[in-house]
Amino acid sequence: MNDPEIRALLYPLLAGGVYINELPTGSTRVDVVHITEQFMHGYEVKGDGDTLQRVSRQLGCYAGAYDFVTFVVTEKHLPKLLPLLPDWVGILVASAEGLRAYRPALYNATVERAVVADLLLLEEVRQFLLARGLTGISTLRRRDVLNLLRTTHAIPLSAVAQYVRERLTARLPQRLEMRAERKAVRELFGKRPKHRKPKKKTKKRPTRSKPAKASKL
Repeated sequence: MNDPEIRALLYPLLAGGVYINELPTGSTRVDVVHITEQFMHGYEVKGDGDTLQRVSRQLGCYAGAYDFVTFVVTEKHLPKLLPLLPDWVGILVASAEGLRAYRPALYNATVERAVVADLLLLEEVRQFLLARGLTGISTLRRRDVLNLLRTTHAIPLSAVAQYVRERLTARLPQRLEMRAERKAVRELFGKRPKHRKPKKKTKKRPTRSKPAKASKL
């Protein structure tokens, strides 16, 4: 099974809230994130054609951002995947018959304020901190803002997480509109005939006339 086929099985299970595809998370992108008023659940999809080479890096990024994490894989990947995942990470196994729950995702206790806030635009994080009464935020760079969230004890994780869920949910219509526009552009240019570059005319070298053979007398 490939990625689109697995996602088609996953989407109907995401009841309540919204879901976002390909959300940048740390140095990678989560395939699908399900957002409700109470939690964010990140899903990583591995089809038959995928490898497990990036699992460790992906999990390192997801663990700081999402309340629940689940890997959705085909039976092919299951034996090699199990040793790579801690017990709190859920696993769904995809097949032609549907999705089978190998084990449920448990609550992730390693979520960090800075990593969750990093899911947003810098200006959104600045607005949140200013609203919480922090000063001197407007000129700080992203690195400094995130470092502040790592070190301060004045802002609870629950407040950061709630704000991020609200902003991502509110931004979804805009993301869908932009995606539709990009798709329309691809389809428009895809229908246009490709212009081939005219072939360069090569100059023909003048042929030298062979000297005439002397006639026999």
